[in-house]
Amino acid sequence: MPTIASLNTGRARAYVFRIPLFTRATILIIAAAWLLGLQRVWDVRAWGALIPDKVSIATLYRINTFPFIHLNIIHAVLNVIALTPLLERFESEHGTLTSLALFFGPFVTAPGLMYVLIERYILGGNVGVMGASMWVFLLLGVEAIRTYRVNPTFAISTYNIPTWTTPIFLMFAIWVLVPGSSFLGHFCGLVVGYGFGLGYLKFLAPPEKILRWVEGKLNLLGRLPHYVSVDQKTYGRFGVLPTSGGPGSPGPSVAMGIVGGGQRLGP
Repeated sequence: MPTIASLNTGRARAYVFRIPLFTRATILIIAAAWLLGLQRVWDVRAWGALIPDKVSIATLYRINTFPFIHLNIIHAVLNVIALTPLLERFESEHGTLTSLALFFGPFVTAPGLMYVLIERYILGGNVGVMGASMWVFLLLGVEAIRTYRVNPTFAISTYNIPTWTTPIFLMFAIWVLVPGSSFLGHFCGLVVGYGFGLGYLKFLAPPEKILRWVEGKLNLLGRLPHYVSVDQKTYGRFGVLPTSGGPGSPGPSVAMGIVGGGQRLGP
């Protein structure tokens, strides 16, 4: 008779096995960046962190590198735990190529540039940030809008709270409870997530016709294990939920994991 421990191990193995390709690659890059940061010859964190006054044409790579670099092993592990189920769900619904294009494109440049502009030119500060928690809040924003369309409110005592506000409460809780977390960084990620969830930023996704052409030309589905093609997506383009399931059909809820705060450089 199987024990609880064996059942939990089996479920964990099944979950790890079904993690799609881009999510796996993201986790591996985060782990590799942490391992690279253990050596003392080259300061990876100083090189790749998003520090407003060090962002220029020559150092725009920081916009793409900061989500993969973490302050320490605890910071990296917490962010991976929080990011994995959200990113895995997004990739399963949108496809691997779309996820690659978005998370190495507008999903990192938009919140990153927004952070630099607000921090440097509005707040007049120069606080650097690193870590994937900006992506966590971006994806939480997408999930919150999706949940709001299915279940607009939840009740606390006699009050009905809009479900789209859940990440906002979490953002404030992380800011209060996790020293050194970047409220502004999380806010920028959440704004972009809300914009994409509401459909205002869906034009940022690459055209589906081009994705199908690339997939067919390179035979990505046949060559790459755990690859999610355009036609394998769970809910279709932009994760739009089906509406024909009837009023009793359960809708997805916001995936809430342990969210690691985005660690700051400097004071």
